[in-house]
Amino acid sequence: MGGRARATLLAATAVLLAVPAPAAAAADEAAEGFAAEQQLAEAYAPVMRLVRQDESCGPGEPYVPSDVDPLFDEPSIALRGPWTDRDLVAVGPSAEELAEGLEGYALDQPGDPLKPGCTYEEWADSVWGTDPIPTIYAHVATQPGVEDRIALQYFFFYPFNDYNNKHEADWERIQVEFPVGDAAAALETDPDLVLYSQHYGAERAAWDDDKLELDGTHPVVYVSAGSHASQYDEGLYLGRSSTEGFGCDTTIGPHEEVRPEVRTIPGDLDAAAESYPWTTYRGHWGEVGPQRFYEGPTGPNMKQAWRKPFTWSAKARDHSFSLPGAEVAGNEAGVYFCTVVGTGSDVFRRFSADPWPTLLVLLGAVLALGWVVRRSGWAGASPWPAVAHRRPGEVVAAAVRMLRRHWRVFLLVAAPAALASVASSALTAATPPVSAWWWSALSGLAVVAWALSLAWAQLASAEAVVDLDASRPVSLRSLAGAVRSRVPALLATAALWAVVLLPLLLTGVLSPVALVLFVAWSLVLPVVQLEGLAGWRALVRSGRLVRPQVLTVLVVLAVSAVLVSVLGGVLAALVFIVAPAPWGVVSGIPQLVTALVWPLTALLTTYAWANGVALEREAATVR
Repeated sequence: MGGRARATLLAATAVLLAVPAPAAAAADEAAEGFAAEQQLAEAYAPVMRLVRQDESCGPGEPYVPSDVDPLFDEPSIALRGPWTDRDLVAVGPSAEELAEGLEGYALDQPGDPLKPGCTYEEWADSVWGTDPIPTIYAHVATQPGVEDRIALQYFFFYPFNDYNNKHEADWERIQVEFPVGDAAAALETDPDLVLYSQHYGAERAAWDDDKLELDGTHPVVYVSAGSHASQYDEGLYLGRSSTEGFGCDTTIGPHEEVRPEVRTIPGDLDAAAESYPWTTYRGHWGEVGPQRFYEGPTGPNMKQAWRKPFTWSAKARDHSFSLPGAEVAGNEAGVYFCTVVGTGSDVFRRFSADPWPTLLVLLGAVLALGWVVRRSGWAGASPWPAVAHRRPGEVVAAAVRMLRRHWRVFLLVAAPAALASVASSALTAATPPVSAWWWSALSGLAVVAWALSLAWAQLASAEAVVDLDASRPVSLRSLAGAVRSRVPALLATAALWAVVLLPLLLTGVLSPVALVLFVAWSLVLPVVQLEGLAGWRALVRSGRLVRPQVLTVLVVLAVSAVLVSVLGGVLAALVFIVAPAPWGVVSGIPQLVTALVWPLTALLTTYAWANGVALEREAATVR
């Protein structure tokens, strides 16, 4: 063979051998890209802090982020179709079956999300074991038209969502964004944005934001107990919309720190479908019943963030409403908001599960209220004369009419407590100077001033009633003088009251005795102010006045409790839901409302005292 022929043959061979070279190069490039994605996913995998559960089915978070593989071919799982809520298509479906798409289908776990009890915890233990390996899924996402950014997403699966909208299965996520176009470049730079999903929305933080806690390069995620919303810190989070989660999330510890195993889903969707067939499943991961509010969620691939991560992140908000753990117990507005929403959610859930018991309870409550109204006589009561025999409702009506006729007097009586409540709320809402002990002392003095102002309003209101009844002129000076003369008697009586009642309450067993004494001594303040008695004599006198009118006193105490303990909290909750008021303003509403309604509670007690005196006189006349 000549040299030219040999050269031609060699060239042809080279051409033939080079045919698969582009495909091989593409495969190598894809492998290198996926390796970079895996390395990136490991570098920024979150550290998760879950609220510790000390006993099975007790408070805390019972689930960890879980591997979804145990769900497939699991005989306790039913695949149901989209035609009715009971269509059974398969038992123990495989990942390959789900890969067909099946939009509208649902994976039904054994249990009823409306009556979960401990069913789902026990079922999860049987599927994943009592000590499962925490597992999360990473995915590098891009978006057409956005060439200079990538999103590193982490998806977390939980077997059950134990929140207001209880449902089977739960998918949550966080997203870490980089200002570069691919994973390899991201390994050479820092992220610039982090997003934590929370219900139907998300909260963002810059990578250098103080609220973002980092463990090296690993974001720290505080997982809300039950709902699994991802938070930036420990606290009680209050949501007033679907994006925030309507209700309260808690991440208050103690915590169980989890460093999950990371499984990386390829950024290429075809490769993702090959490696993780379930990423093409378009159905629900939990039961779908007649109430859509409680339906199981769809998977990561059905979320906007899967294909348009930056469109999703653009909707995120900058902050959440939260109360740090140390402040929760003392924040009346927060506690009432959580109570109102939580109770309402439980009632709606029970009604959805079985409406008849709820309807019967409501009917019974309406009938009982009607009976009380008929027996109490709410109409036709005059505040004059002060000492007169009145039915329970007439006592309330007389107090309200007194307040309405002389509102200027009682507004002045309430003014010191109102000003003290505003000052206390302002100090609480403001940011104190670092290590300023005097700030704490000032806040404490404001609270003390508020409490003393309430005591003043109680005694001054009682004095105002008898002065107005006797046609004596009423002024702040006259009321202040009358109250000042009773201060020693008040202090002696209050000290004895506390010495007797507090130990009984602390025993627990004797708390019913304390409750009986509390009712019996509920008229002690008007006794001290209007009769000049002190100490044990005042307490005994209160008991004698209460004995013939127990129903009246109970009605007065119930109305007072609603005014003082419920009205302010509910009003604050409504303001928080409806108006975009700062939380510092919202949290001060209960104190302010209490101060403003306190004269009315004092009038209720005063007219109950007057009713007792009238009954005593009638009994003496009969004898």
